[in-house]
Amino acid sequence: MAEHSFPPLKNDLLLRAARGETVERPPIWVMRQAGRYLPEYHEAKGGRDFFECCRSPEIASTLTLQPIERFGGLIDAAIIFSDILVIPQAMGMTVEMVDKKGPHFPDPLQTPQDKQYIELMERHVDVAKELDYVYKAITLTRKKLDGRVPLFGFTGAPWTLLCYMVEGGGTKLFKQVKTWIYKYPEETKALLQKISELCVEYLALQVKAGAQIVQVFDSWAGELSPSSFKKFSQPYLAYIAKHLPLRLKELGLEQVPMVVFPKGAWYALDACADMGYQVIGMDWLHDPAEAVKIIGDRPVVLQGNADPGVLYGSHESITDVVTEMVKGFSWAERKKGWIVNLGHGITPFVNPDDLKFFFQEIHRLTKTD
Repeated sequence: MAEHSFPPLKNDLLLRAARGETVERPPIWVMRQAGRYLPEYHEAKGGRDFFECCRSPEIASTLTLQPIERFGGLIDAAIIFSDILVIPQAMGMTVEMVDKKGPHFPDPLQTPQDKQYIELMERHVDVAKELDYVYKAITLTRKKLDGRVPLFGFTGAPWTLLCYMVEGGGTKLFKQVKTWIYKYPEETKALLQKISELCVEYLALQVKAGAQIVQVFDSWAGELSPSSFKKFSQPYLAYIAKHLPLRLKELGLEQVPMVVFPKGAWYALDACADMGYQVIGMDWLHDPAEAVKIIGDRPVVLQGNADPGVLYGSHESITDVVTEMVKGFSWAERKKGWIVNLGHGITPFVNPDDLKFFFQEIHRLTKTD
């Protein structure tokens, strides 16, 4: 891929905050800010399959820009429209997006003796070739953004990707993946390591294509006990944090801030602060004031963490939640160390005007006179 030249960044607030600098107000973005709660998303998507949209740089860039255009001046980052499951696809697995059900693997991994597991472990995966459409979408989006806000790249975390690859989709029981970690721990770790290496290369190539900050989504981290987290998630999150900067250096690229989001693993906040990520994403199970205490004087920024469900509520409730967050993250005293987000992605059927009110309240309650 050729190196690209992009328009200068006009709003670098989020990047400054992610580096731990003192800033004039806390930057804001939200997970799944480009998505099905927006009427314009359905118009642009038309009758196309979800992954078809991901694979079209033109459509993916259009969808990425929709919240930036709708909420102009209120949010401080875009996140590329894609999906964490493009990595299993690149590894040779079939993934479909089933309407009203979510992702589905028709042929999930069964056991380490499974022919598919052996093939996966032996296969050389060319992440540059297989996921070229993501890099093209990132480059096109950077150009279309015209420097308005920085652009996030992202990957699923190894543990979360493994969950999908063996469960075959979303689950409440996690029966298959628990069978793997407790019956086949060594084979599980070998696959997690392979996924980790692919994640590093994938993120590095996203940065090469134009991503200015990256996030690792460990959406199912909370399904692990503290002791299992230390074995099956933490080492692989740490691997990415250590090896992505090295790979960027090898490619002659500038370092970018890295965010880790171990959803549900509230017990791992202290460990995550020492992993090498500049930012830790927190879900709504965390008390911000407690989190600030746990981080202490370590140079780590916290991101989050409003309950996405508040967006179904009254404006008074939204104001209350924002007020509590501003106080909990000690914004008035610290003026750094916080990126505003929800504690998970926007849920379906949210009224975009209520999300806009959430953004406006953050601005109103954190502005410096």
